[in-house]
Amino acid sequence: MKEFNQYINGRFVKSTSSEMSEVLNPCTEEVLSLIPKGSVTDANNALEAAQASQHGWNALTAIERASYLHKMADVIRENRVFLAETLAKEQAKVIGLAQVEIDVTADYYDYNAGWARRIEGEIIQSDRKKEHIFLHKAPIGVAVGICPWNFPFFVAARKIAPSLVTGNTCVLKPSCVAPNTIMEFAKLIENIGLPAGVLNFVLGKGTIIGNALTKSPITGIVSLTGSVFAGQKIMEAAAENITKVSLELGGKAPAIVCADADMDLAVNAVVSSRVIYSGQVCNCAERVYVEDSVYDEFMEKVSKKMSEVKVEDVFSDNNPDMSSMVSKDQLDKVSEMVEYAKKEGAEVVVGGGHSTNFDRGYYYQPTLLTNVTQNMQIVQEEVFGPVLPVLKFGDLDEAIALANDCEYGLTSSIFSENFNKVMHACDQLEFGETYVNREHFEAIQGFHAGWKKSGLGGADGKHGMEEYLQTKVIYAQYR
Repeated sequence: MKEFNQYINGRFVKSTSSEMSEVLNPCTEEVLSLIPKGSVTDANNALEAAQASQHGWNALTAIERASYLHKMADVIRENRVFLAETLAKEQAKVIGLAQVEIDVTADYYDYNAGWARRIEGEIIQSDRKKEHIFLHKAPIGVAVGICPWNFPFFVAARKIAPSLVTGNTCVLKPSCVAPNTIMEFAKLIENIGLPAGVLNFVLGKGTIIGNALTKSPITGIVSLTGSVFAGQKIMEAAAENITKVSLELGGKAPAIVCADADMDLAVNAVVSSRVIYSGQVCNCAERVYVEDSVYDEFMEKVSKKMSEVKVEDVFSDNNPDMSSMVSKDQLDKVSEMVEYAKKEGAEVVVGGGHSTNFDRGYYYQPTLLTNVTQNMQIVQEEVFGPVLPVLKFGDLDEAIALANDCEYGLTSSIFSENFNKVMHACDQLEFGETYVNREHFEAIQGFHAGWKKSGLGGADGKHGMEEYLQTKVIYAQYR
């Protein structure tokens, strides 16, 4: 069995805490590794190492910093199969999707390295004669990244790559549920020559490690991907030092299917968006609104599609669509929400319970619900599982109002062949992203950002990189 240590100041060190926790394979419930629970001292040591190395790191040119990101991308590609298998085992992600995550992560490091020559300031016109106003972009200092368990390797890159290329140093806290792939990556990059202290990995509970990292006066920015509750705790802790926060939190993405939609395309996209990684994705479709005139047709097609979803072990030769939930806690949460929906009057069309095809593991059936209403918990709260409630609407404005009737605002989608309807919906939907006639899945050059309780700030593209920069304005008067 593997045992991981903290990675602080360029080397692996034992935690000052002697307590360990287990990392499980969700498909088999076997123990894969042991990780330290971590201590406040570990967190502070990592922050001090990052702080000590930040001036020297920023003194390098941006293109020199970018060269290390290219090396990280190369290491990932050289070990792509090993990393994908590690990821699949620790979080029950089907191997094809795990491989996509690994490969896109390599691209992400290269993409952010490409910004090295494009970090720009401005020259602003002055009201005074013989004066120039220069706006410079500068690193914030020490960046803290707190990662989730659902896309741990990619989200780690979302926090590491833009922070390093802009001249910050970084302390990353992987999820205790799925830390193995990140820590294997830490081993793989030991020999790329990255200066000690520039990148640190600290394992442990969010209530201890995450809190200590966020409350420290050393920390310049905290980037969290997680739940609304976790985001609220981060904001509370960061308030003490007025530390900048960037938060991607929960989602309850609506999909609107109009009568003039390509119905097969809509069904395929909605189901793909619902069962990807067993529904444990913040931006995937969580509720569907179907125009009443095509509701029966949609239900017939989506029922068939959901019943055909293949649920198997991640390494099955049958190319499964999804596998186990990530943990027993997650399985129980989804199960409880469906049972409560049934008590409220929801009708189960497909699935609706634990999968009985497996002796071990945390499997839940792809589930389709009808006879649901807007005020039900299953429609209002994030399920984070393969459960799809379907509702009717009369006209597009009603659908938009229902879609917006939610505390979340991460992603949304509309399916229609009418350009005017699509553009009206895009203007009125209160979400950071809207997908038109396609599945929910963002691009690395876009900007992944939520409205309302789905977050603050965002990631990816130019604007994601600029999260890690602050401005300095110089007023230069000359004679």
